[in-house]
Amino acid sequence: MTAMAARHEIARFLIADDDVVDVLAIKRSIKQLEIANSVQVAKDGVEALEILRRDTGHDQNLPPYIVTLDLNMPRMNGHEFLAEVRKDPLLCRVIIFVWSTSEAPDDIHAAYSKNVAGYIGKQQGTDALRRALSMLDNYSRLVVFPV
Repeated sequence: MTAMAARHEIARFLIADDDVVDVLAIKRSIKQLEIANSVQVAKDGVEALEILRRDTGHDQNLPPYIVTLDLNMPRMNGHEFLAEVRKDPLLCRVIIFVWSTSEAPDDIHAAYSKNVAGYIGKQQGTDALRRALSMLDNYSRLVVFPV
């Protein structure tokens, strides 16, 4: 098997969000949708990086992760987290969806310039959140992740 062989693992979810109510809404929707992926929560970008770096194994391979990222967090915000992840050769392929209250064009452009897979506005409500999570569940089961 080559270094870029396909990985057929189910992706882990990482919620990077400091808003307890939003995290609970995501967790509740995951439970209602019966999504079986493991879920971890980080309250800021520093903690999210720690989780990803901790899960990078001795073989220097990170298991597949899908991150839902809030932009407005303490210590390290979402933009700073994106910059760190994208410059780290062990983390740069992490799949990241922004889920933010900001729909400012500058925030959206900055996120896509760091290769996010999608940008979802929180103000779209719980129904949009469920649809997005359902899509992420399907996405995590269909795509083949690089090693």
